[in-house]
Amino acid sequence: MTDTDHRAATAPHHGDTSATTASGAYWADLTPGSGRLAPRAHFPLGGRRLDLGGTWSFRLSPVADAPLDFLAPGGPAEGARSWSPLTVPGHWVLQGHDVPRYTNTAYPFPIDPPHVPDANPTGDHHRTFDLPDDWPVTGDGSTVLRFEGVDSCFRVWLNGVELGTSKGSRLPSEFDAGPALRRGRNDLAVRVHRWSSGSYLEDQDMWWLPGIFRDVTLLEVPPGSVGDCFVHASYDHERGSGTLRIESDVPALVSLPGLGIHDHPADRPITLPGVEPWSAELPRLYDADLAPLSGAAPVRLRVGFRTVAIHDGRFTVNGAPVLLRGVNRHEHDPDRGRAIDRDTMREDLLLMKRHNINAVRTAHYPPHPAFLDLCDELGMWVMDECDLETHGFIHADWVGNPADDPRWRPMIMDRMRRTVERDKNHPSVVIWSLGNESHHGTNLQALADWTRERDPSRPLHYERDRTYRHSDFYSLMYAPVNEVDRIGRHEEQAPPETADAPEAEARRRRLPFLLCEFAHAMGNGPGSLAEYQRTLESHPRCAGAFVWEWIDHGLRRTGEDGRTYFAYGGDFGDSPHGGTFCIDGLLFPDRTPSPGLAAYKKAIEPVGIGLDPAAGRIALRNRYDTRDLAHLLFRWTLETDGTPVADGELKTPPVPARHDADMPFPELPGLLPEPPGRAAGPAGETWLTVRAVLAADEPWAPAGHEVAWAQTRVGGPLRRPADTGPGRTPAVATFDERTGLLKDLAGLGLEGPYLDVWRAPTDNDRGMGENSVLRLWRKAGLDRLVPRTESSDRRPHELPVRSRWAPDGLPHGLRVRHGWAPDGEALRLTVEISPDGPWAGLTLPRVGVRFTLPARHDRVRWYGKGPGEAYPDSAQAARVGLFGADVAALQTSYVVPQENGRRADVRWAELTDPATGRGLRVEAAGGMGVFGLTVRPWSVEQLEAAAHPHDLMPGERLHLHLDVAQHGLGSASCGPAPLGWHQLRPQPWRMDLLLRPLAPGGPA
Repeated sequence: MTDTDHRAATAPHHGDTSATTASGAYWADLTPGSGRLAPRAHFPLGGRRLDLGGTWSFRLSPVADAPLDFLAPGGPAEGARSWSPLTVPGHWVLQGHDVPRYTNTAYPFPIDPPHVPDANPTGDHHRTFDLPDDWPVTGDGSTVLRFEGVDSCFRVWLNGVELGTSKGSRLPSEFDAGPALRRGRNDLAVRVHRWSSGSYLEDQDMWWLPGIFRDVTLLEVPPGSVGDCFVHASYDHERGSGTLRIESDVPALVSLPGLGIHDHPADRPITLPGVEPWSAELPRLYDADLAPLSGAAPVRLRVGFRTVAIHDGRFTVNGAPVLLRGVNRHEHDPDRGRAIDRDTMREDLLLMKRHNINAVRTAHYPPHPAFLDLCDELGMWVMDECDLETHGFIHADWVGNPADDPRWRPMIMDRMRRTVERDKNHPSVVIWSLGNESHHGTNLQALADWTRERDPSRPLHYERDRTYRHSDFYSLMYAPVNEVDRIGRHEEQAPPETADAPEAEARRRRLPFLLCEFAHAMGNGPGSLAEYQRTLESHPRCAGAFVWEWIDHGLRRTGEDGRTYFAYGGDFGDSPHGGTFCIDGLLFPDRTPSPGLAAYKKAIEPVGIGLDPAAGRIALRNRYDTRDLAHLLFRWTLETDGTPVADGELKTPPVPARHDADMPFPELPGLLPEPPGRAAGPAGETWLTVRAVLAADEPWAPAGHEVAWAQTRVGGPLRRPADTGPGRTPAVATFDERTGLLKDLAGLGLEGPYLDVWRAPTDNDRGMGENSVLRLWRKAGLDRLVPRTESSDRRPHELPVRSRWAPDGLPHGLRVRHGWAPDGEALRLTVEISPDGPWAGLTLPRVGVRFTLPARHDRVRWYGKGPGEAYPDSAQAARVGLFGADVAALQTSYVVPQENGRRADVRWAELTDPATGRGLRVEAAGGMGVFGLTVRPWSVEQLEAAAHPHDLMPGERLHLHLDVAQHGLGSASCGPAPLGWHQLRPQPWRMDLLLRPLAPGGPA
């Protein structure tokens, strides 16, 4: 079937009223729409365009069949009651009308397909516009009215003439406006229903946000213009040539000036030697003009030559295996919902590129078409997903699931057609996805069959049917690292659906493996990103993975106290709701990168830098799929105790993609003189850091942008430890003689230590259902340990104390021995902690001690890992150095307050009062080496009790947490627990710390 035939076969007749049932409830029938034009590719048509966005008049009614009293000439009277201004594109629930609702899997209405409740908020939209005098008003298709996205069902009138209806919220709908158009003033009216039969296909773990949320445009289509085309631009990697053929709905000629091609018949294949292929790493686009033979204006296309294939069980582009380092991306803005503009889309992509992300799954619907234009331009592999998810039928045991009901096939098929036809010309789109979490059924088979016939050049993806008969990938969500490793080695168990079907199972085992969702980025986390990436890179079968997800779906609100915060499910009085489960992104709602994004960037960096100081060698691994390393510079820095002492640039070869190289260390200076002004302290360290940075500006980042880095210790002590012998006056300390707790040190107001084993639960600690370590911790009473002092024996130069900490009603506990002793002008604290009683199978949140001191000591300086927070399985983005910040800056303001702000592998830390310069220095002593540091202006209990950050108010005391270990993060909010070696299990622990008062300019 030709493209022209396809459009004719799918185009409804104008005036089609088949979408209206006998009762008139078109919003609840099983037709996708009426009066629409056939779906087509998205590109600028040959004529003018009139943007109809801006301020419209709006009225909200509680039911779907409200009076159509606004269709009279002129529309609603100016200033009419119940009508108010509304911004389009936009959502009425974010502009003061009704409220947004968030659910994860549950439908926010009864499961009664295809029906929706009588209470169906319906928004009537109206605006007038003036048509240019020379704009044609004939009824021959010369003017198209295009809606890019309307949620969830709408009906449109132009000058009182009904043009049609449409469902399919995240897809375009076009109508022939010519018959109703008139010169001068025109009245456009759109009725939008919040709920429709289409809502059953749009249960996609996100806010339900009704309205006209994408562009509305009037398009001029001059006679004989190109209305649709299908660009076939392949690349032969063996010959280095491209082949171009363009199907057009009118006879046309194609020109590619950059390749010396002029006026070539578009439908006749042409081979082009010397073509530069398109890839996400080098997104080479060629401008092409498609000129109709009719003489109508040509249309401009951007062509990328590339060939996608699955070869020997590997996903390849242009003959090279590709590893997708991806994210799932919902469209979201904290103020505008899904009504996002091109600048915001570009900002998203720039952040992705700068954090080494190379792939996007458009979860779970096609994005705004401008996003794909930007993916073509900047370079991003895209899995383009159909606007289909019926997850809520899980609560009906999948009875009535539309995916397996033939009556729903026209609606479901319509969505796939509109996806493929709109986005078929984007080189960035390398995979079609049939939808998400819709169980299985015959309608998915129909989607797969149609898509394979329409576009055999791209593979298909669908995860939830575990026979994978509709998919060209073996795909899972949230598989643990060890399972991914088994799959990579082809040693996984067969799923029940194929265990007794040898042919289906054999096919599944030949498929490349994809984690379409993993590493649930909810709150503090996710953990184990580095382990996942190492595993994916180890096995050719693995095609990559997509983190869930890109951005937190918080909506900005202002509290009664005037402070803003980001709302989640239930904050608007919405019920049922999915609570905080929409807060699960690598970006905070305002697009501030979270620590999780920094950790992901490090885990997926495209250059491996292995530093071996013993051998004096550097091993480079090029992890790019197609690009060599000639675009990078490798710079090294030598630091002693965090102070730079030497630097330089490495001479590196242009290592080809997926190859390794080896080179010598730079010539490092020997023992260097101690930098002036360094305060006395423990023995120094010398670290070598090697950074790969852009040698020149790229479209997505400036020269000097860091792509990858590595660090290793190359030197030990450079000077004697601080003098702690006779002649130094010990700091004056006051103790509680019974408990051995410090009440003050040198007038600093320092109090402690208190045993510290609890943390404000992270979202991943809370887990999902039975996958909740928090449930086990609470059952074990770890949040309610109470102390009993067993002995306190004051001696001339020491104060040893024994105590036991245990929960009420339970036999297990922790025995603690802590002792104080003078050490020069410092005070030495030794803490030994050991489990007591039946601890089998239990883990702990953290182990350490806690102090408090006055809040005025709010300037923190430390030598250890930074600058950001780090936990056992998320520390890869932190490097050893000297850092400083005030206490407020040390907090990570997660949308849902939880454990945050820990700095890892700290050698020493100082807390000072900026006004006086006085403060406290804490040093790792004895064999301890390093500790974990957290400083907060509120207690763990206050942090745990807060629902939003604005609930937290700094107090008069700082809370200083020094830990010897913490439990890992994992991603159990919707995924696996921390790996075994990142779990904190009971064992004996010891801490050795020096507490040193600071005077202005140095120790007291």
